[in-house]
Amino acid sequence: MTTMNDLKIKIFADGADEKGITELAANPLIKGFTTNPTLMRAAGVSDYEAFARRVLQVVTEAPISFEVFADEWDEMERQARKITTWGKNVFVKIPITNTKGDSAAGVMHKLACDGIRLNITGMLTVDQVRTSTESLAGGPDCIISVFAGRIADTGVDPIPLMCDALDVMRPHRNLELLWASPRELLNIVQADAIGCHIITVTHDLLKKLPILGRDLAGYSLDTVKMFHRDAQAAGFSL
Repeated sequence: MTTMNDLKIKIFADGADEKGITELAANPLIKGFTTNPTLMRAAGVSDYEAFARRVLQVVTEAPISFEVFADEWDEMERQARKITTWGKNVFVKIPITNTKGDSAAGVMHKLACDGIRLNITGMLTVDQVRTSTESLAGGPDCIISVFAGRIADTGVDPIPLMCDALDVMRPHRNLELLWASPRELLNIVQADAIGCHIITVTHDLLKKLPILGRDLAGYSLDTVKMFHRDAQAAGFSL
């Protein structure tokens, strides 16, 4: 049974809830942070830069990713160059394509050549990993985020694809593979087993971490007790 002490993979917290980020920043199990515009909107963030700067007062050393939201290359580049100035631990998230499906290879290569650390996001194919790897090779430390959870949502086992991604990236020591959008704690164990470098986990899923490695017989008994307790509390009778 795998426990937290057995894991080599780095766990990044994924979210935009400031209270949650503050709490997790003090947790030694959390090695970094990611967020995105969708999570920010859901959390009620209205001022992007103000939010980021408040978070960076709490997350001062661990890597943290903030995403551009432009769709045109020149504006995407401008935003990336601004975001990177917010902190020495900042990675700039660049989508693998724009909304037209055009590859972001050119802008990511240009930014990486200027020493900007990137997190390439939104990937679901090995070809996309190959494109990112070629664009970032020889540059600063960068992250390649593959949305394994979304791959699994389509009925496809993401593990072979993630293994192929690792093979593509292996010669390039400046690159780390991130398993994005996990759906359950098992995904952390799976990502660790194949040698994935990072997994990003939502705040809600992180609350389940104490369950990892639990004795199944004991967990079964706790489940039965829960059903019995709730039936009594509801006052059911037959």
